[in-house]
Amino acid sequence: MATTDRQATTLALAHALSAAERGLAVIPLSRTKLPALRSPHRLDPVPLPCHGECGRFGHGVYDASTDPARIRALFAAAPWATGYGIACGLPPHHLIGIDLDTKTGTDSSAALRELALRHLFTIPDTVVVLTPSGGRHLWLTGPPDVVVPNSAGRLAPGIDIRGAGGYLVGPGSRTEHGVYGTAPGTAGLPPAPCPPALLRLLLPPPRTPAPPPASSGGHGQGLVQFVLAAHEGQRNTRLFWAACRAYENGIGPDLVAPLIDAARSTGLTEREARATIASAARLTGQRR
Repeated sequence: MATTDRQATTLALAHALSAAERGLAVIPLSRTKLPALRSPHRLDPVPLPCHGECGRFGHGVYDASTDPARIRALFAAAPWATGYGIACGLPPHHLIGIDLDTKTGTDSSAALRELALRHLFTIPDTVVVLTPSGGRHLWLTGPPDVVVPNSAGRLAPGIDIRGAGGYLVGPGSRTEHGVYGTAPGTAGLPPAPCPPALLRLLLPPPRTPAPPPASSGGHGQGLVQFVLAAHEGQRNTRLFWAACRAYENGIGPDLVAPLIDAARSTGLTEREARATIASAARLTGQRR
């Protein structure tokens, strides 16, 4: 067992150094996927907030580095490490991790596709890491002036976000449940920029009082015009998006008839339009 652990540590260090060459800051992880080094302040009578200012190892993601000498020192201090974590939110990549989990019993990949359809963005080709449990981690990059917070299930059930202050288990790491690895054809890809529409979903809502429900006047007319401007190939998508916004703003029932008329004028049948609007109502948790 000791020989196996030493081999796992050696491999983890090699993978960590390779990731650092790509500009990704790393830390050693134990088989439990937790930072391998314990806090140096755990025995302090009154632990003070410290993110590594004390100069010692054991501050979790704040230990992360791209410096090979520091990485080797981190792993030398944690010879039991069998994996490595990649810190999110740091330059130059400002990494954002989309964690599509399978343990919740939901189809998180389908949920992400629904979000992409609903908010009109495309999931880009990027690095995809396969987890031992059958999940996937999508690597995206964010703007340097935007702080994406960590979240669990806020975007949709089974979708967790790793942002500033979080980390992703790096490919090649060995854990209690198996080995993490990159999906075929994605290892050589650079992390893709996060689509702006998805980035907006990842940010916390602005701390402003909620506006009163929109009337079916101005805002509703804008949604109808959005549908009227649809070209062939985007009619259903525009109608679905407009109907979702209407239900979210509390004017869905009032806009059913105008949206159907607008959709019919673009070439959809009334039956197709009603089915699309009903799908939007179900997705937004409405009852019609």
